[in-house]
Amino acid sequence: MAPPAAVVVNQNLVQMIEYISQHLWLIWIIVAMLCLIIELGSGDFFVTCFAIGALGAMVSSLFDVPLWLQIIIFAVCSVLSLVFVRPPLVHALHASGDNRVSNAEALIGRTGTVEEPITGEHSGYVKIDGDVWKAVSTDLETIQRGERVRVVKMDSIILTVERCL
Repeated sequence: MAPPAAVVVNQNLVQMIEYISQHLWLIWIIVAMLCLIIELGSGDFFVTCFAIGALGAMVSSLFDVPLWLQIIIFAVCSVLSLVFVRPPLVHALHASGDNRVSNAEALIGRTGTVEEPITGEHSGYVKIDGDVWKAVSTDLETIQRGERVRVVKMDSIILTVERCL
C-alpha cells in the first residue's frame, strides 16, 4: 500500500529544505545576481553594495557558517561596501564633474548639412548625425541646401549656425 499523499508531500518538503540548507551558497549567488541585474536599472552603485554583501555571505556559507551569522555577514559587508566601495565608484563615474553636456548642449560646435535653405527671413533645417533640426543663420545670409554648417548656439530647439570655412 502506498503512503498517503500528505506524507509524500511532507517528505519532499523536508528534502527540499535540507537541500537548500546544504547549498546556501547558491542562494547567495542568486541574491548577488539579482542585485546586479537591478543595479543595471539604477546605475548609482547602491544595489551593487548589496551584491558585494551577498558574495561575502556566500563565501561564509562555504565554511558551514550558520544562517544567522551569514545574514549578519551579509549586512556588515553591505554596509562596509556602502561606506568604502560606493564613494570611490561614484567619484570615478562623475570624474568629469559638471562639464558633462546633455544631448542638446552637445550639438554646439558640431557640423551638419543644410537640408532646407536658410534665408535671412526664414529658418531652414540642418541634419546632424541623422537628426534634422530647425536652424537660423548667425548673420542672416542665405545658406543653400547641401552646404556644411557649424552650430554656434542653441535656443530651445532652434540651432543658430554659421557656414563652415
